[in-house]
Amino acid sequence: AEKENVKAEEDALHIISQKADGALRDALSMFDQLVSFAGNNLTYKAVIENLNILDYDYYFKMTDALLNSKVSDSFLLFDEILKKGFDGHQFIVGLLEHFRNILVCKDPVTVRLLQVSESVQKKYLEQSVAAPYSFLVSALSIGSLCDLNYKAAKNQKLHVEICLLKLANIANVLNLATLPATEGDGGGK
Repeated sequence: AEKENVKAEEDALHIISQKADGALRDALSMFDQLVSFAGNNLTYKAVIENLNILDYDYYFKMTDALLNSKVSDSFLLFDEILKKGFDGHQFIVGLLEHFRNILVCKDPVTVRLLQVSESVQKKYLEQSVAAPYSFLVSALSIGSLCDLNYKAAKNQKLHVEICLLKLANIANVLNLATLPATEGDGGGK
């Protein structure tokens, strides 16, 4: 970017490198194409629009809605994502990666595994404080089942909405292990 006198935001360059998946030639080709579209000021917004990538902020907002058991907010946000032309399956795969990244932030040793800019890493660290480990593990399990069964679903939008409903209710699911034991029943039954 410096050599070509292109002003590029760090977040924009991170997205290009992620999309190239380690292939330098692909990254350079994408960079050249994006500069031809966006000019000599390569912004994060221009990159995600031209590469048709769902903004990180959607995943952060969705996770906040799910953590707060706001089913209607999660449905409306998913509908907005679909109206922007994104595929439901692509959304679920991205949400799973988002949950994985939050989980990685739970341990300071593994934070370096995140392949995002410092500003996005900070957001992940903040959200990892709000997201219980049990939520993340359950969310990864529920989301993975949605991913696996997506193609076979007759109504794929409904399939994702059911997944979001389950995710939003993880905290409300009865956990028998936390019930107090009553005398003579052998535990929390």
